[in-house]
Amino acid sequence: MSALTEKLAERGCNIAEAMGRFMDNEPFYERCFTKYLADSSFDALGEALAAKDVKAAFEAAHNLKGVSANMGITPVNDIVNDLVEELRAGNLPDDALERHSKIVAIRDEIASYI
Repeated sequence: MSALTEKLAERGCNIAEAMGRFMDNEPFYERCFTKYLADSSFDALGEALAAKDVKAAFEAAHNLKGVSANMGITPVNDIVNDLVEELRAGNLPDDALERHSKIVAIRDEIASYI
């Protein structure tokens, strides 16, 4: 394992499963990881939640859920997965912005791994 994937695994990310999707190509995973960190869905989710736009929040959360799952970023995926289901039902949770802050904090933490 590379230093990045080792740190991610220690943080609770499902790197073993993700590497299967990336055909064990760690350099490719690392390039995708860099793109993941810059994904516009992080900001779009925060903006939509602040605006109380459930539809836009759902779309951003759903995108973030997919890319987080594919990358094996379990700590983000766990939070956003529940949020997606609530938004899908048309509900804006009272703690949605707090959840978004946790998601961004995790992203910022794992960004320090590279």
